[in-house]
Amino acid sequence: MILSTPLKSNAIKILLLGSGELGKEVAIEATRLGLEVIAVDAYENAPAHLVANRYHVIDMKNKEEVLEVIRREKPDYILPEVEAISIDALFAAEDEGFCVIPNAQAVNKTMNRKNIRKFAAEDLNLKTSKYQFVTSFEGLIEASKEIGFPCVIKPVMSSSGHGQSIAKSDDDLAHSWECAKEARGDSSELIVEEFVPFDYEITLLTVRNETGTSFCEPIGHIQKDGDYIFSWQPMQMSSSALQKAQQMAKTVTDGLGGRGIFGVEFFVKGDEVYFSELSPRPHDTGMVTMITQSQSEFALHVRAILGLPLDFLFYGEGASAAYKSEIESVAPSFEIDDDIYDQNTIIRIFGKPIAHHGRRMAVVLTFGKNALELAKNKISKIRGIS
Repeated sequence: MILSTPLKSNAIKILLLGSGELGKEVAIEATRLGLEVIAVDAYENAPAHLVANRYHVIDMKNKEEVLEVIRREKPDYILPEVEAISIDALFAAEDEGFCVIPNAQAVNKTMNRKNIRKFAAEDLNLKTSKYQFVTSFEGLIEASKEIGFPCVIKPVMSSSGHGQSIAKSDDDLAHSWECAKEARGDSSELIVEEFVPFDYEITLLTVRNETGTSFCEPIGHIQKDGDYIFSWQPMQMSSSALQKAQQMAKTVTDGLGGRGIFGVEFFVKGDEVYFSELSPRPHDTGMVTMITQSQSEFALHVRAILGLPLDFLFYGEGASAAYKSEIESVAPSFEIDDDIYDQNTIIRIFGKPIAHHGRRMAVVLTFGKNALELAKNKISKIRGIS
């Protein structure tokens, strides 16, 4: 465990529990408003460590280590940014008077697919695909018979698509069972979901605090192996479908309570909308807002936490493309073609200290008509070289 010494400061202090690329952008927006940022993660030199006032390296799943940092720093706000974290520490911190964003119960419900699905479908009566939870391979076989093929199989707790697969027949179940063990989280229980033959899927960024609830333009996205690779904003959809999505997003975020931005995911088929998942923090597909909005999802998150007005301007069409590493490297370096840079393109290198095959290392952001095609072309201009 690596701990640094708190500095004397009168600034509002936020503690990031998780310091990846999304936390890095939150830290940048917070420091722009004069906040003091302490970034915490399980490894040194995480992206948000590079821009925070201070950072700590701890075992994020260890209740006592998490609480030690919280008590040491005494933050005004605690921002959980990852799933793999001690929820017991968050509940204990709330009991001691600390403010968890959006709140510990909301984090508990959303970090686990079982909790959020049951909350949305059974407590709030939101429309979802059929689902069952299983803890054994035999249970998986029985659930697949009930749900039918194809079905989507995911660990109840994971991130970035790890452990997720689609089973098209009985022959795929053994592979799905083994694939689930790759989850970054808890693979002891799986959710087996009906595959909805959707037309498209969206993320509806929903931001709320005491001043009200606001929505960003819907974001369309394409996933591969359960992890996003492209996103664009706005997603063209019918007014009826958008209204349903907004109503559902408000229902579930009101049910969770608290303040901040929520990434609410939906499947859409025609005018029918199905709730899928929810993250109580900025969403990876929402990185596109860094080029499409006057206030990105990260800036809106900080505003919401501080109780500031949530107004912003949508500039126009944009897209994002995630760069996934094709190399294994410590202290990786990249070669970027000069023609990636133009008046409609921004690139963000996350600064992760280690590259793994398939790890997200950068994002290309493009603006204007045909932004998605431009983003797809531009992402090929980045290559890992060491």
